[in-house]
Amino acid sequence: MWAIGHPHPQIIYNKIINFETCSHPKLNFLLESIKAEVLWKMGKKEIIRKAEELVEKAMSGNDASHDAAHAFRVRDLALSLAHEETLSTSPDSILIVELAALLHDIGDYKYVRDPSEAKIVEEFLQGQGIEEGMKIKILNIIKGMGFKEEVGGLANTNYSIELGVVQDADRLDAIGAIGIARCFTFGGSRHRVLHDPRIEPRSDLSKENYMNKEEQTTVNHFHEKLLKLKDLMKTKAGKKRAEKRHTYMEDFLKEFYEEWDGRA
Repeated sequence: MWAIGHPHPQIIYNKIINFETCSHPKLNFLLESIKAEVLWKMGKKEIIRKAEELVEKAMSGNDASHDAAHAFRVRDLALSLAHEETLSTSPDSILIVELAALLHDIGDYKYVRDPSEAKIVEEFLQGQGIEEGMKIKILNIIKGMGFKEEVGGLANTNYSIELGVVQDADRLDAIGAIGIARCFTFGGSRHRVLHDPRIEPRSDLSKENYMNKEEQTTVNHFHEKLLKLKDLMKTKAGKKRAEKRHTYMEDFLKEFYEEWDGRA
């Protein structure tokens, strides 16, 4: 939304195009530059609006752990982290971050109902006229941000700052109070056992057996993934925020085990 007291870009643009051509070349150049910038902002706003609509439509059948609200939270977190990491000075980077964050879970392997869904994001970006280099960056972020790519606990060190920001935002939404709620929501949607002391968390996880979750309990997911995310954060801002959320999960699990065993 535009701040109160600031004219909408469309109003600014309408006033600019009504200027008669000036004989001064520098002023003409300035006016053309302003027109181009205003048009870019107007176009960006429309692309984001359409991306939000796509997210709501494509994720409407998902459970609440991976719904549109999750994508919007990740977007808001990513933009906040980007500001702290001084990415806000680059309009292209901000657009890459916002679109990647919004679209990152469309076509997620956990929810894909039709193979064609894997192409939804690419086709959307193409249809919006996103420049090829920017499109590739967005798709690479989405492809590379999953935990299964770092399941062994070793963080990927070859990444763009935009990927780091979006991935950290997604992982922040997986931990803390929201993360706990999402974890049990997803487990319930898959009829997963809440907790079974006889089933130990898997310590020798590979990408393949991480994706095979048939024997996993919901509580074990904290040990197999969620408690590892703090140390896999890539940005300074993400690491700082993860500390509080991580501690909250540790306190929750301590209380959970005490209540499960009848000690509390």
